[in-house]
Amino acid sequence: MTTDPTVTQQACPLRECLIVWVIPLAWTLALGLWGLSRQDSVWRDEAATWQVAARSTPEIWALLENVDVVHGCYYLFMHGLFELFGPGVITLRLPSVLAMGMAAACVAAIGRRLAGISVGLAAGLGFGLLPAVQFYLQEGRPYALVAAGSGLSTMLLVTVMQGRARLPHWVAYSGIVVICGLLNWLSLMILLAHLVTLLWTRAPLRLLVRWGAFSAAAAACVLPLILLSRDQAAQVSWIPPLTWHMMIGPAVLLLIGGVGAVLDRPREGHLTLAAVGLPLLAVPQISLAGLSLIQPLFLDRYILFSLLGLALLIGSIIDSAAQAVAPQFPRAARWVLPAAVALSVMALLPQSLSKRSPASRVDDVMAAASEVRRMKRPESAVVFVPSARRDTKLVSRSAFSGLRDVALERTPEESGTLKGVEAKANRIRAVMLAQRRILLISDASRVARPIATERDRTKMSVLRTHFTVVADEEIHGRRVTTYERRENVGVLERCCSSSGSLAAPGPWWAT
Repeated sequence: MTTDPTVTQQACPLRECLIVWVIPLAWTLALGLWGLSRQDSVWRDEAATWQVAARSTPEIWALLENVDVVHGCYYLFMHGLFELFGPGVITLRLPSVLAMGMAAACVAAIGRRLAGISVGLAAGLGFGLLPAVQFYLQEGRPYALVAAGSGLSTMLLVTVMQGRARLPHWVAYSGIVVICGLLNWLSLMILLAHLVTLLWTRAPLRLLVRWGAFSAAAAACVLPLILLSRDQAAQVSWIPPLTWHMMIGPAVLLLIGGVGAVLDRPREGHLTLAAVGLPLLAVPQISLAGLSLIQPLFLDRYILFSLLGLALLIGSIIDSAAQAVAPQFPRAARWVLPAAVALSVMALLPQSLSKRSPASRVDDVMAAASEVRRMKRPESAVVFVPSARRDTKLVSRSAFSGLRDVALERTPEESGTLKGVEAKANRIRAVMLAQRRILLISDASRVARPIATERDRTKMSVLRTHFTVVADEEIHGRRVTTYERRENVGVLERCCSSSGSLAAPGPWWAT
């Protein structure tokens, strides 16, 4: 039986494509599913996703008018998933796992197109092992989705630059950029990276014009979100100003990427791995640093997608090592990639394990809720310092059943906010003095910030002056403290009440 050579030539590329797509995808999915629940822990950023996604669609729209408009599309997306599958840590994080798997597959496919199957596999497998990727791989936030979209848009750019462009390719490119921009408008920096690639390779004017038109259309679609988010700029006021030591990490990444680019033998006017990977890595890092000189915004998660470029250049480094070994040890050359992956897994194992534990995040909302469930007593009250720690209650309402949130005047859903609207300080004081037992939910000592509002200062003053600590637990970045009323204070209150000097109005939750 003979084999048709034409069929063989067609089958081999198809088999290569499947290998390059499936292996990095499966590898990254396995890394993502490993320890996905993190022992059922949820930290404060994920708690924001959880509590907003659990609201009704009108309530989410009302929230976006006041806060978090930059995450509006992501919240609506997660709301749909919560409606379909119910709230839970798997529903919260699985989209990020799937998205990062798609990003790894895109990296591998781009590497194969530009430099061969070995580079593609090395880039795709290496992407899943990057520490930042492993962190956001299991995060209920939009950054992995942006990375997947950035990978798809870059793959489409390579497609059109290789002369295989059709109108659907351009429409898909523009649409994906829009989706990424709506998930995080800083992802529009990828357009600058793609422009550098086009200029590096001396793309024809016709191609530049088409890219410019579709890119401008995508940016115009995202512009309203950018303008709306400027009114909510106070949300990022906590980000520290850019300092030189904050640039050490990016500098190391750029150094590694530069080595990969040199080994790829970059040639001006040619579409090479360096021409795609280096701008994708460097341009977002440099652009965000420059923007942060005006408005502090330098957080690695905002430009997580730039690691797609780093992975491509790491693929170049590993392939160069294999080529260096091949002349003298042909059989050993094929084991360079497996050996590199195995050594990387071993070297990163302690860090990988730590990222899959509750201690990997600044706090754990669920752990605090479990402590509340254990420590609460009937007819107790609860207060939160700062009020943002109310997310503990919003994510695990059953743990707070029977507890009166005595400082709250309007719920988060009613007020269109993340943490609700609390009463005035004197009102909070009066209602707290009417309680016999109060649970305080706050930050653990190591992460607590100075008290910044009059309401919170009033809460702490009342507790310290008129109550005694009977239980105090710190667990995974949160603190749950139980206070009981001092007996002598109760006598004083009755005396003052009889004379009319401390006649506190009844709490609103009792009317």
